[in-house]
Amino acid sequence: MLEKVLIANRGEIALRILRACKELGIKTVAVYSTADRELMHLGLADETVCIGPAPATKSYLHIPAIIAAAEVTGANGIHPGYGFLAENADFAEQVEKSGFAFIGPTAEVIRLMGDKVSAKNAMKQAGVPTVPGSDGPLPEDEETALAIARQVGYPVIIKAAGGGGGRGMRVVRKEEDLIKSARLTRTEAEAAFGNGMVYLEKFLENPRHVEVQVLSDGQGHAIHLGDRDCSLQRRHQKVLEEAPAPGIDPQARAEVLDRCVRACIEIGYRGAGTFEFLYEDGRFYFIEMNTRVQVEHPVTEMVTGIDIVKEMLLIAGGEPLSIRQEDVVIRGHALECRINAEDPATFMPSPGKVKHFHAPGGNGIRVDSHLYSGYAVPPNYDSLIGKLIAYGKDRDEAMARMRNALDEIVVDGIKTNVPLHRELTRDPGFCQGGVNIHYLEKKLGLDKH
Repeated sequence: MLEKVLIANRGEIALRILRACKELGIKTVAVYSTADRELMHLGLADETVCIGPAPATKSYLHIPAIIAAAEVTGANGIHPGYGFLAENADFAEQVEKSGFAFIGPTAEVIRLMGDKVSAKNAMKQAGVPTVPGSDGPLPEDEETALAIARQVGYPVIIKAAGGGGGRGMRVVRKEEDLIKSARLTRTEAEAAFGNGMVYLEKFLENPRHVEVQVLSDGQGHAIHLGDRDCSLQRRHQKVLEEAPAPGIDPQARAEVLDRCVRACIEIGYRGAGTFEFLYEDGRFYFIEMNTRVQVEHPVTEMVTGIDIVKEMLLIAGGEPLSIRQEDVVIRGHALECRINAEDPATFMPSPGKVKHFHAPGGNGIRVDSHLYSGYAVPPNYDSLIGKLIAYGKDRDEAMARMRNALDEIVVDGIKTNVPLHRELTRDPGFCQGGVNIHYLEKKLGLDKH
């Protein structure tokens, strides 16, 4: 069992991990940068360690500082949260080599799933449905590349194998543009990710983004916790998520959930993970796996009653999975609005002092946030300042509760995207359910699709 965990993150996820540790009787070490002295969880942790100056590269991304903090405080586990080093295989490897438990998968599995080409091949072997494509790196030989694209059928998309977050992608609609686009993407990928490998896939015109949450103990047991819809996105960044995904073909859902569980067992997965899919015309197409806890994990917790972060801690402590698949029951519906410190019209970050913060309440409302009145949001990190989650017996009730909560929340002193969420939860198309990944950008007039 883990006795003391170092939380290698900040903000709402650091507070979320700390709460789970306290429930399990695990002592906590909070690390922070000089810009983050006012973070809420620092006052609740058993120990705190400053790991460096404001830039993330010198603090939250500085592996030697984090491992040194774990050593001096006698921690025996490190939880990376999401972002920063959460999916860095070298970090996971150094944590384990230094004698600490990494609260997540092994470095080997992070590497396997972090490379889009090897991840896709592993999923195909496990029977998980994938997008038709080059089945490996796109050959530099022009004739071969053209032949592959013809077989897949235009439009196609060229992606960087080491890419993510919407970077390193290029859509090609005509054969005459393929070779030039492949060259450009290779050059960009080499510069951005240090890996010039690209691959080709069929470009789906109007898919939804549906993902599957899994828990696996690395000892031969795995379960799924249902699915989520994350189609409301701006520039490939999720804005609002829900569980379960509305309007999914039941047979397609049952098959993909079962295959994700089998894939976890086959690759020796350990911890919480998420399989991300594009869903179009009743079919699922695997795009990637996130080998960490996700920002939107609370919607799954609300509909299953399972604490995903606590399960991660128990698994990392060497315990076999205590939940069987038949114990998992999806009840009701949950929505999550990501609250960002940004201008709701221009999306420009809006750091600064929060003069007054009031969290909404009522039946089925959960607020995951590190905000408090007087807190100064620093300009150095991601603009996420909280997550507002609403649960109801069905989607309509969850939506009504979310509208109420959005009307109640008060964040004075800085700009937030709450006005956008108020608009979205009253949008007829979204309220009907099942919008595609281009819906929000079209609504905002940003869509180039």
